[in-house]
Amino acid sequence: MKKVDVILGLQWGDEGKGKVVDVLTPRYDVVARFQGGPNAGHTLEFCGEKYVLRSIPSGIFQGGKTNIIGNGVVIDAILFRAEAEELAKSGHDLTRQLFISKKAHLILPTHRMLDAAYEAAKGSGKIGTTGKGIGPTYTDKVSRNGMRVGDLLSPDFPEIYPRAKARHESILQSLGFQYDIAELERQWFEAVEFLKRFWFVDSEYFINDSLAEGRSVLAEGAQGTLLDVDFGSYPFVTSSNTVCAGVCTGLGIAPNRIGEVYGIFKAYCTRVGAGPFPTELFDQTGDRLCSIGHEFGAVTGRKRRCGWLDLVALKYSIMINGVTQLIMMKSDVMNDFDTIRVATAYEIDGSRTSEFPYSIDGDLKPLYTDFEGWKCDLRGCRSYDEFPAAFRRYVEFIERETGVPVRIISVGPDRDETIIRN
Repeated sequence: MKKVDVILGLQWGDEGKGKVVDVLTPRYDVVARFQGGPNAGHTLEFCGEKYVLRSIPSGIFQGGKTNIIGNGVVIDAILFRAEAEELAKSGHDLTRQLFISKKAHLILPTHRMLDAAYEAAKGSGKIGTTGKGIGPTYTDKVSRNGMRVGDLLSPDFPEIYPRAKARHESILQSLGFQYDIAELERQWFEAVEFLKRFWFVDSEYFINDSLAEGRSVLAEGAQGTLLDVDFGSYPFVTSSNTVCAGVCTGLGIAPNRIGEVYGIFKAYCTRVGAGPFPTELFDQTGDRLCSIGHEFGAVTGRKRRCGWLDLVALKYSIMINGVTQLIMMKSDVMNDFDTIRVATAYEIDGSRTSEFPYSIDGDLKPLYTDFEGWKCDLRGCRSYDEFPAAFRRYVEFIERETGVPVRIISVGPDRDETIIRN
């Protein structure tokens, strides 16, 4: 029986998962999203066009591939419709390729209002949510008050939706939050009808049957390991399990069905929104990384905070996920840097540690190892042997430190700017 290979981010998201899934998809028959919602965008560029996917799996651009939105995902019907219609304009017919789990939860118009209300109530302690209702939707799921995709087909739907709405409105009133969802609600019901055009499936059976039939499956994660609700920099995290274990609960497959685990990381680090970031740079170097790397959120447009590669955090993510192969993105962003720095340990309250601590706030100082910059344009390279010696030393240092091979190196946004090592 086939196993499910997994691709996920090892940092604070925005590692470039969409491009890599698109590159790897030709090897697979099925691509499945296992968690997250439309707050995370996967950007793909090819043939001179740029696409941003929020809920739809990145395998959609490879003709004939089956794409699944798993039960661990939360769906905003309005944003899903906009995304699907935009793809249809570019010639990608999703109705024949995309299947949606009946157990995936729905983001309601009032979830967005709750998101805004909760964030406003935090005052100076804001998390930095995208405001798309992700957190309140997962909260309803865990508290057993959620609405699922399968409910749209239920004869009880006319009672299910008003009951959920009324519960949310009572919370909003208690918070004194002013809102008007009339137009948003109208759009939502129209989008729900659009959503019904797609196949709603029992995705756990769908995927396990696919494996039994010998079909290869790639599970695609959103965000990154350091945003995981259990293992990330809590409370500045997302509301789902972004780690490899989330594949089992987000798709309905057994742990012994996990195969290769591809871990994606940038050659440096970025983070969007609030939360600790040990290697963050507040100088011209940080500004250069942001400018050259075009570090702005694909969905929100928010500027990303930038810093050096953090090997303490990276090794932690590799351990949590059982990563078998590493994929390094955006190496070309540092083409013109004289010196490249990598954090290899932390100093906390005067003591040195190589472990990612319970809290990364407070008196934490990253300890760096410096590397000579490669000072050339990597985008022209098409094999590992063509890379300059300085860059190869950087890659091989990461491999030695982590104990995991770097199998894929991206040197630009396009499909063909991807070097795969044997």
